[in-house]
Amino acid sequence: MITIGQRRSISGFTLIEVLLATLLLAVLLAAAFGGIRSAVKGMTAGEALIDRTNRLRVAQEFIRHQVSRILPLPFGEKKGGEGNLLFQGDRDFMRFVAPMPGYLSNGGAYVQTLELANTRNGKQLLFTHAMLNGFDLEKLNPSDSEPVILMDQIDSGEFEYRALDDQGELEDWSDDWDEEGSTPVMVRITLKMRPQALVDWPDMEIPLVLGAGAARQSGGVRFDDIPPPPNPANQSGGTQPER
Repeated sequence: MITIGQRRSISGFTLIEVLLATLLLAVLLAAAFGGIRSAVKGMTAGEALIDRTNRLRVAQEFIRHQVSRILPLPFGEKKGGEGNLLFQGDRDFMRFVAPMPGYLSNGGAYVQTLELANTRNGKQLLFTHAMLNGFDLEKLNPSDSEPVILMDQIDSGEFEYRALDDQGELEDWSDDWDEEGSTPVMVRITLKMRPQALVDWPDMEIPLVLGAGAARQSGGVRFDDIPPPPNPANQSGGTQPER
């Protein structure tokens, strides 16, 4: 015969106990899911920040390498045939001649451009290049060279240039380079990134790698100041040409 105490011991859980256990399990599962979602979101944001930081670092290293090695080589003629074009630059565009890195080059010098172009998601820093050999500024077609996006999500920015005055002292920065027959002494690139870019752009002040003897007090470095290469015929036997 089963007593009342024995019945209570084998009767199982009540409905209220089952509901409380289910509610507790749901709370634990929701907390675990929220933690997992936060961890995944943090991991994604961290990976995006690392990717943007690496992209900014690579872009700055590439720009510094190219701009610092600008060569005083003409890539065209000024309007009216008043001289050669060695460097073009304004607030959001510059064109110059420089060698490309070995893994991107087919040999020789390249005409290169940096440009701040407007898009719906802010400005983009674009880079294009074309071999100097055969380059024709008059027949330049923007579709001939697909631009490379170095940075995007830029809110504002500008290129600035610095030259030497008549006393050989550095002048103030200017966002318009009007001495197209010479190269500047320094180039500065300032960009303000949008918040969604996740990174800030450190201002770049890039000195050109040129001999001090090549710098003119009139402003920059002119093609006429670079001594001509030695004549191979003179190297084979006779005296070397004077420099």
